[in-house]
Amino acid sequence: MARPAAAAGIVRRRSGAWRRLLRGLYARPSSALGATLAAAFLLLALLGPWVTPYGPLDQDFAARSQPPSPAHPFGTDHLGRDVLSRVVAGDRDIFLLAGSGTLVAVLVGTLVGLAASYRGGWVEEVTYRVFDSLLAIPALLLALLLLGSLGPSRVSVLAVIAVAYTPIVARVVRSVVLDTKTKEYVLAARMQGESTAFVLGREVLPSVLPALAVESALRFSYAIFLVASLGFLGVGVQPPNPDWGLMVSEARDYVYLTPWTLTFPALAISLLVIAVNLLADGLKRVLQVGDTP
Repeated sequence: MARPAAAAGIVRRRSGAWRRLLRGLYARPSSALGATLAAAFLLLALLGPWVTPYGPLDQDFAARSQPPSPAHPFGTDHLGRDVLSRVVAGDRDIFLLAGSGTLVAVLVGTLVGLAASYRGGWVEEVTYRVFDSLLAIPALLLALLLLGSLGPSRVSVLAVIAVAYTPIVARVVRSVVLDTKTKEYVLAARMQGESTAFVLGREVLPSVLPALAVESALRFSYAIFLVASLGFLGVGVQPPNPDWGLMVSEARDYVYLTPWTLTFPALAISLLVIAVNLLADGLKRVLQVGDTP
């Protein structure tokens, strides 16, 4: 009976922590707005195929370049494709690419940052000098260099996000590990003969999680903008996929004829980036995380 009771206690503590986090986020209008908008975009990405009136690639040449109307709330483009359906499909694409790339960067950056920073010595020195060399190159330039070698594709964009942001996540983890590994409870666990994996997972990682949550939200917002920028430059997701950056790029030639084809995807990019940044600020305040390097 002890184990079920202990499990129930863990569930209650976790649910209570989530409720406190939500109350903290909605205590201020800015973080409440960010959390609500981000949740709305995520919900739209999940339900997109069932709520859009048309397929994102469907063409209706009889309805080309139509302004917003009840039949096409965001209008149509020069090929007769419904802009609303493409924006919603692009929302799912952004979450899949930027979200997956950020997740890989966070996982790899956390593992490498924990191991190298805790180990110290030449391992830490070599690891972070390699990361510093990557950080010396602007993310967009690094992405263009990598995509020039890998070629434009979804997998390549995901890999670019992971490579560009893993060093930043690792540095954030390092700043916490260097302070935590000298704490008494960590030293006590080491003196008791606990394995390195146990000490990192049980004693050090919980101290890293608050800063990691804030940094993950920030990296996701930067990844959204990076994916859109690559699409705009034509080296990311390729036509006819409904990528927001690609939609903005395609709409430039028709901006005077069909301005709505540029306005709505650009507005979607702006709103989602702003929402995630407001959410990150709220997380930083609620979790009481200091400035990260």
